Amino acid sequence: MDTSTAPSLIAQRASDYPRVTAALDYLSEHWREQPDLDAASRAAGLSPHHFQRVFTRWVGTSPKKFVQALTHASARKLLVDGASVLDAALESGLSGPSRLHDVFIAEEAATPGAVKAGGAELVMRWGQAPTPFGTGVFLIAPRGLSALAFADPGEEDEALADLAARFPQARLTRDDAAAADFASRIFEAAPGEAAIPLALYGTPWRRQVWRALLRIPSGHTVSYADIAREVCTQKASRAVGAAVGANPVSWLIPCHRVLSSDGRLTGYHWGVPRKRAMLAYEAATR
Repeated sequence: MDTSTAPSLIAQRASDYPRVTAALDYLSEHWREQPDLDAASRAAGLSPHHFQRVFTRWVGTSPKKFVQALTHASARKLLVDGASVLDAALESGLSGPSRLHDVFIAEEAATPGAVKAGGAELVMRWGQAPTPFGTGVFLIAPRGLSALAFADPGEEDEALADLAARFPQARLTRDDAAAADFASRIFEAAPGEAAIPLALYGTPWRRQVWRALLRIPSGHTVSYADIAREVCTQKASRAVGAAVGANPVSWLIPCHRVLSSDGRLTGYHWGVPRKRAMLAYEAATR
């Protein structure tokens, strides 16, 4: 194939921009009607098949998932503000609680009831175990590891409080053996030897940023602007920084590999010295 005449990524995005913005305007205005692919493609002036490809390529997610994200954000706010699950579903354009349940499981792996109750339906285990970066404090949901913090001596309770505050109503039981098992699987296994199940609870935007962090190779670093360009636009660097800072699973979701635009080691939740140690550890074991 002769790639010399293939359009550049920038040219392709520029060409798609008018149709994509027309579709975004339409979906942002009509998402409560839960428009299907045909309706959205008509707004863009494209066939459904072509529109699906163009929209997904430009936005980074499908039209259906974009509508789902808007629906989830609206319903989540309603639930937090006190609406019932039924009311939140109907106000968000869904037929009932079962549809809302599916949306919430897809978007943040939690039921609407759990979100409304601040995690009251969640039963989590927590424990402490030694790691190469200090005491690891692990928060474990039924589906997998939900949070991992690192603490210096005497700071373990503070680290646990920081993690538990993300699920204020969840029921926590201590299980140091489970924490030690996760520590062993994470830090003693050869690279790629053990798959660690993660149960991540967060908004679609944050999970999109966390997925981008997972794609940074060990021993490499990127800037916040690099991540912003990958998930949206460079103008979103500040929002990306907030999402990186909210990363609940240290080390496995490698926010320590993100530096400021001038290369400084800034903004690590568990301390810049620990971030420096992590990067040195990865460089030594690449």
